[in-house]
Amino acid sequence: MIVDLEMRTDDRGGFARTFCAQEFEANGLKPAVAQCNMSFNHLKGTIRGMHYQLQPAAETKLVRCTKGAIYDVIIDMRPDSETYLQHFGIMLTESNRTALYVPEMFAHGYLALTDGAEVVYQVGEFYSPGFERGIRYDDPFFNIQWPEPIKVISEKDAAWPPFQP
Repeated sequence: MIVDLEMRTDDRGGFARTFCAQEFEANGLKPAVAQCNMSFNHLKGTIRGMHYQLQPAAETKLVRCTKGAIYDVIIDMRPDSETYLQHFGIMLTESNRTALYVPEMFAHGYLALTDGAEVVYQVGEFYSPGFERGIRYDDPFFNIQWPEPIKVISEKDAAWPPFQP
């Protein structure tokens, strides 16, 4: 689900609600927030992901880029879903102010498109390392077309094994 802001503007600037539990529930989204996280990326070309957590610790996320720009990608890892193993990507920027709602059991990752890109996440479950899984950003099974070359990646993200359907 893409979440756009309804910006109210006046001489001071603007104001918008970024999250409302009632609106999330009304649209079939899980409104729980267990953690709020922020990541900062020094360099354009930094990639983070693709991460997800298994049940009972599966996470929802509401992801927004607050500085710079990122290309955000999700992969449906729900075996019973009609979109199982399909991926979706969207550009999130400080100027478009768009957020991406990531459902449970979707792998998530992003590529910084600018130096100094900053991302905030509202997460619906606590981080549980024992339930964490990952997929390499360049796994040939998914063939994700990243818009820029990858220049920086963590050892952990580079070490995820090839995906086995």
